[in-house]
Amino acid sequence: MPLQIHSDSMHLMKPILSLLLCLTLVSCVATEVTDTPGVVNTKALPTITSLPPPPVPSITPPVPVNTEIPCDPFVAEFCITEGHFILQRPIQPPGNDLVDPTYRYGSTANGTRDPHHGVEFPNPSGTPVHAAADGVVIFAGPDEEPIYAPWGNFYGNLVVIKHQDGLFTLYAHLSQIEVEPGQKLLTGEKIGEVGRTGGAIGSHLHFEVRRGKVEDYFATRNPELWLSPAKDAGGNPFGALVISLVDGDGHFKKPANFTIGYYSDRSQPLIRAYYMTTYSPDLLDGEESVALGELSAGQYRIAVETDGRVIERWVDVEWGKLTQVVFIK
Repeated sequence: MPLQIHSDSMHLMKPILSLLLCLTLVSCVATEVTDTPGVVNTKALPTITSLPPPPVPSITPPVPVNTEIPCDPFVAEFCITEGHFILQRPIQPPGNDLVDPTYRYGSTANGTRDPHHGVEFPNPSGTPVHAAADGVVIFAGPDEEPIYAPWGNFYGNLVVIKHQDGLFTLYAHLSQIEVEPGQKLLTGEKIGEVGRTGGAIGSHLHFEVRRGKVEDYFATRNPELWLSPAKDAGGNPFGALVISLVDGDGHFKKPANFTIGYYSDRSQPLIRAYYMTTYSPDLLDGEESVALGELSAGQYRIAVETDGRVIERWVDVEWGKLTQVVFIK
């Protein structure tokens, strides 16, 4: 007898058969039974496709950065730096812009004079004097009262300029003053003229650099380490040399005598010799023992005589740079 299937049963089996067919073919049209018998809605199912594996991210190796390690003059034979030559020379060509080598900062001219708190620029009276940097005039006139030195009328006609970061410059022995207190100045402006007032011996500009308390006569710094380098006849900016002599604990030793020989090359004969002595004890404030500017590029042989011993070292000096040397005894 043939199998009889009720019409209601057939109505229920159709969705099941459709689902089985969909699973077999992967992609199909789904059927949905409505409330109305015999009526079927269809909805398209998305096609299932295999996806490629996710891309492996590319890793760019880090680029090495060359970080310059600062030179340590307590370890190296010497270090060459840019220095802090931030001041313009107060005398400009055609005037003489070179420091008097016979009476440098901290020296006593072989014991014949008081320790020098600045440097001198020998020039005829009337030579223009210029501001070494932007600033404000805080004093302009004769130093009749002992404000900037232990004695009155020591500097004669004097101009004092205040700059940034607690820096001051002093211009002494002027024959003429062309600024007044409170006046703002730009680098290179004329402030007066060279003279021989006060305790000057001969016509020259006495120039000082002070930091901190400007009225402190011992707050001076070596101007040769602050002034922009002068140039030689070929237009090359001179280099500078700063030497420190310390003990094993880093304390400055005094006194000491230095012989500094200049050679174009170690294999060549000596060209010039400089003879220096440690700064006066009052000016040996822990920054350096002695300094020497206006040096030609080349090789220098330094001999330090102290405590009955002589220590020698070769160093290089470059145009417009500062060479730092530390001797540990």
